[in-house]
Amino acid sequence: MPRASERRSAASQRHADTVRFVLFEARPAGLTFPQLVRSGELTPSQTRAGLACLSDIIAERGWPPLIWTKRDGYRFCTAAAELQASELSIVREKLTEIRRFITAVVSTYAALQPKGRWMKHLNTQLGSVDSTLDIIAEYIDT
Repeated sequence: MPRASERRSAASQRHADTVRFVLFEARPAGLTFPQLVRSGELTPSQTRAGLACLSDIIAERGWPPLIWTKRDGYRFCTAAAELQASELSIVREKLTEIRRFITAVVSTYAALQPKGRWMKHLNTQLGSVDSTLDIIAEYIDT
């Protein structure tokens, strides 16, 4: 099955173009999600699809990264410090998600099958992801 970035529809690419145009018009300021929806005259789901597709396009073409901050909303990143702060925020968010998944879901099933081969493998892999993200978060923080 092709990757999500390879399955982009023509519609999501049009939405990405709209989002990119709106964000370029707003530069250097950013736009919150509701502002982005209104300015692009898209529905919220179209805007989300456009943001996802735009992120893929940016990565492929080496354009300035798109970041989101609580204060400014979505905008194109111009400074390395802003990009690093955004990356740290994302790493911490994913670390929290993984830890909650391990404690809330995996440990519940592990209690039912404590000696299961699949459960041991899953715990090992998720523990590895947890420690890797933790190291990245500490490294970026210093």
